[in-house]
Amino acid sequence: MASKRKSAANAPRKTSRLPQVEIGILGGTGLYDMQGLEGHREVRIRTPFGDPSDAYVVGRLEGRRVAFLSRHGRGHRHLPTEVNFRANVFGFKLLGAERIVSVNSCGSLREDIRPRDIVFADQFFDRARRPSTFFGLGVTAHVGLAHPVCGDLAGTLFEAGRTLGLPVHPRGTYLNMEGPAFSTKAESRIYRSWGCDIIGMTSATEARLAREAEICYATMNLVTDYDVWHEEEGPVSVEMILENLKANVHNARAVIRAALPVIAPRERSRCDCGEALKSSIVTDRRLMPAATRRMLMPLIGKYLKNGKDGPS
Repeated sequence: MASKRKSAANAPRKTSRLPQVEIGILGGTGLYDMQGLEGHREVRIRTPFGDPSDAYVVGRLEGRRVAFLSRHGRGHRHLPTEVNFRANVFGFKLLGAERIVSVNSCGSLREDIRPRDIVFADQFFDRARRPSTFFGLGVTAHVGLAHPVCGDLAGTLFEAGRTLGLPVHPRGTYLNMEGPAFSTKAESRIYRSWGCDIIGMTSATEARLAREAEICYATMNLVTDYDVWHEEEGPVSVEMILENLKANVHNARAVIRAALPVIAPRERSRCDCGEALKSSIVTDRRLMPAATRRMLMPLIGKYLKNGKDGPS
């Protein structure tokens, strides 16, 4: 009896009880709210992976149904390593989001990517050590990550930024470090030699999880500093980051508002993010533990019910 109660407590809240949105917005350092949300209300969600970073703020922005979540929590309470990435992305899934626009602060590893530029990273080199999959506990899936960002969504955001006349870069490789301390000079120089363009602490983890959740994901990276490799610049500091963030956050909000009206609905998208699990689940469905099946139903339910995937 106790195990049944435990399973019920860990089950995700039914999506029918939650407001449904089209687009999720993940705010990073400096972006703790999304101004202009109409008819907004807070929604707290319990997931099988624990509590998200904060309440989701759900409303309408530029005519689209959106949910905003502060990655580090209001008041910036969570270190990058402490962020419950799985709960955050799973919560967006329960809210019906088909797109996630992620906003991150980052350092530059290239001379021509300057502080206060915006980079729409399209590749990641992940050095973080944290949970980055929904699978396990008797169910295995291997999603493709050759192209970890949704090109359609990232392209729409880039075009919005370019139309606004902002200093934007359409692509780049994001080095995902663990943190919370910044890089040593040796690390920063090595990352540059590897061909990485920017460095941060969060985005690669989100991209992996969004792909498993079949949610289109794009990351808007706000450059705050030159990390520590640049000999003519002073060492990176929190004061420097916050000063540049104040300028960048205004631009990030403007890009999102300009892009929202023209982000294509999933059915008109050219991407295949919405079918990432179609041929990725390898566990024999007859051998999937019942508790894990229930936990992952928002992700894998359509394949189990329709018999489209996995051994039968």
